[in-house]
Amino acid sequence: MKNALGVEIPEYIEGIGELQPYQGVWKSIIEDEVPATNISRTLKAKKAHTSKVCSSLKEAIEKCKPFDGMTVTCHHHLRGGDGVLMQAIEILDEMGIKDITLASSSLTSAHDGLVPYVEKGMITKIFSSGIRGALGDIISAGKLKYPAIIHSHGGRVRDFLTGRIKPDLSVLAASAADEEGNATGSHGPSAFGSMGYADIDARYSKNVIIVTDNMVEYPCVPSTVRQHFVDYVVKIDSIGDASKIASGTTRITSSPMDLRIARIGATVIEHSGLFKDGMSFQVGAGGASLAVAKFLRDDMKRKSIQGSFMIGGVTSYGVDMLEEGLFKAIFDVQSFDAAVSTSVLNNPKHVEITCDQYANPNNCGAMTNKLDVVVLGALEVDVDFNVNVITGSSGEIRGASGGHSDTASGANLSVIVCPSFRGRLPIIMDRVHTVVTPGESVDVIVTERGVCVNPAKPNLAAALKKAGLNVVDIRDLKKEVDSMTGVPAPKQLGDKIVALVEYRDGTIIDVIKNVTNLG
Repeated sequence: MKNALGVEIPEYIEGIGELQPYQGVWKSIIEDEVPATNISRTLKAKKAHTSKVCSSLKEAIEKCKPFDGMTVTCHHHLRGGDGVLMQAIEILDEMGIKDITLASSSLTSAHDGLVPYVEKGMITKIFSSGIRGALGDIISAGKLKYPAIIHSHGGRVRDFLTGRIKPDLSVLAASAADEEGNATGSHGPSAFGSMGYADIDARYSKNVIIVTDNMVEYPCVPSTVRQHFVDYVVKIDSIGDASKIASGTTRITSSPMDLRIARIGATVIEHSGLFKDGMSFQVGAGGASLAVAKFLRDDMKRKSIQGSFMIGGVTSYGVDMLEEGLFKAIFDVQSFDAAVSTSVLNNPKHVEITCDQYANPNNCGAMTNKLDVVVLGALEVDVDFNVNVITGSSGEIRGASGGHSDTASGANLSVIVCPSFRGRLPIIMDRVHTVVTPGESVDVIVTERGVCVNPAKPNLAAALKKAGLNVVDIRDLKKEVDSMTGVPAPKQLGDKIVALVEYRDGTIIDVIKNVTNLG
């Protein structure tokens, strides 16, 4: 069967089940027609004054009675510095547990060590918003038993609440925790900021283990994860390296070209009609998109604009804007810089939120639905404004869906900032290799060679032209870039589906097939 973008979608895949094709941004998310949620919390009872503290992570996992075919979840707030997931998988392997479904909120370079566990079939299914590095390569080569499911951050919550993901064991890192499992990422030697992605795991997993390197006296306050969701608590030497949270994708760029693109992006916002008191704003991960905030900050000061709120992944730069009074509040689901943790801890206007509140399409108060402007990056875009943030130039899995489609769907203005080419590879395609965010929800694409406005927004195009911006037809821009770079040879792909890309409503927006020259 074909979805609304013309992508061939299997009706059924063994080990995954029946699939529903993507039909449009809001087609299956209509008020009063949202699928019923039938998932309830696991009932947990303990005798009074029973200790939850275990002497080791192995002891805690043993008490959870792991079994073949179980689903294990974790969060990725420590990003490239995470040191907890690998310890849990190694213990489960030593215990002989097989056929694991791994459902991490995202997987990073810190998880390259998962490769042998996939290759030998210990891990057979993966749900994640992002897959990178060596793990992405072996999945792209077809070595995971069943296709990986790549969902958005909001889609992950939806998958929990509809039973698509049924966690049996959640192992959650915290920079501080007490003996009952009250836990936070806001303080301690390994502080990493918000724990917004961990909340859904704690609430709905059958067994929850809090892992910390900083056991504090009861009660641990503030706490994100609360004690009545936690089964066991473990203190280890280190949960990881918080300095590795900030990576190349979470730092403001210093590239002159990317800064030029960011400056143009900020100008687009200024003349969009939304640049006014009370606007809400988010920038996604990616050096150029984060740099837009640098220029927007100057523009807001120049015009004495005070925004309502910022959301999403938060950097210290966003914290500076809050403290300068440029925004009234920050709603933080993930901190992109360990330094943000101090603000999370001390500033009441810096509000830690769960991913459910942030982006779940199946609730009545997602913050993404209050969003005026979002600035996002891209690996590829196409002439229909579809965006790829998952697969690289060879078709390999190397990125993250994250909140890309969540924010684009809700924002009044979604702006994609990207160069027109990288190296000798054009970024504007006839059709992106993998659609993550559909063009229906993308308004503007900003490059160093021109600004492309979705034809569905003629008034916006007119306003930007009036402001003196170089507004060009995306097909004309593609021809110009192709004349400089040439047209790349088709990717070398096989016939095996190695990953399914879920849109935020749980439908399948695209499939990823194996890359024949990998592995």
